[in-house]
Amino acid sequence: MISALNRLVDLVEQHVGEDVDVAAVARAAGSSEYHLRRMFSSLAGMPLSEYVRRRRMTVAAAEVVRGEGDLLGIAVRYGYGSAEAFGRAFRAVHGAGPGDVRRDGGPLRTQPQIRFRLTVEGSEPMDTRIVERPEFRLVGHAARVPMIYEGVNPHIQAHVARLPVEEHARLKELAGTEPGGLLAVSDSEPEAAEGSELTYLHGVAATADSPVPGDLDSIPVPAGTWAVFRSSGNYPDALQRTWAATAAEWFPSNPWRLRPGPSIVSVVDRADDFSTAVTDLWLPIEAQ
Repeated sequence: MISALNRLVDLVEQHVGEDVDVAAVARAAGSSEYHLRRMFSSLAGMPLSEYVRRRRMTVAAAEVVRGEGDLLGIAVRYGYGSAEAFGRAFRAVHGAGPGDVRRDGGPLRTQPQIRFRLTVEGSEPMDTRIVERPEFRLVGHAARVPMIYEGVNPHIQAHVARLPVEEHARLKELAGTEPGGLLAVSDSEPEAAEGSELTYLHGVAATADSPVPGDLDSIPVPAGTWAVFRSSGNYPDALQRTWAATAAEWFPSNPWRLRPGPSIVSVVDRADDFSTAVTDLWLPIEAQ
């Protein structure tokens, strides 16, 4: 996996103005494009598409500052059909337009080339189990919220806080299968960047044929294999460390890869103020 990620980085550098064939790199590594993109995002802290955009604008900025040709020519070399589209992308990365940077020499925000390296970790065993689950459905209250990688997500907190106390009891009565209890469900694309929106559902797991009340949202989940990671400690810090460790340690060491599907957090036990908790993180997987 590390070599495949570095191969992606090399291709970005070799074809900085063109699209990279991620699927071909994944096939050569015996993986899937979905898994490769998710691992890149988890380890790099940004989706591959965002890294490509930042690297393009970093390299293009050197040409802009040196005054190498007109801006339209630079835009075309880096994959943009117009100077306007190039200018918007340039400003989004650097905070200033290419004309201003050519005149003033800055400001410039450089994205260094990423390199993935194997480090000796994993001295602490991860509490994991592999589970086969038939088709089921997730039922509850869904909302579109911004993605936040670290710390408490206030948008999710507000969504859950708006639900009356009796609604939690009602949801528990609808639960009919694993994962058990009230669930925190995140359904996002593999290229989801910090600040982009994901679908968050506060609810329970029910059997595939369970009726869904008309005022609730439902996410169908196909049959498949799941990896379940147990974590305990300060919440949500311990859970987020476990999530990061799945990408940095567990997947590179095991013959599994992520498959499309929601990630699910089941709260097994918690303090009254939710400062600490025992949680199970469910991730959909398939054999490599």
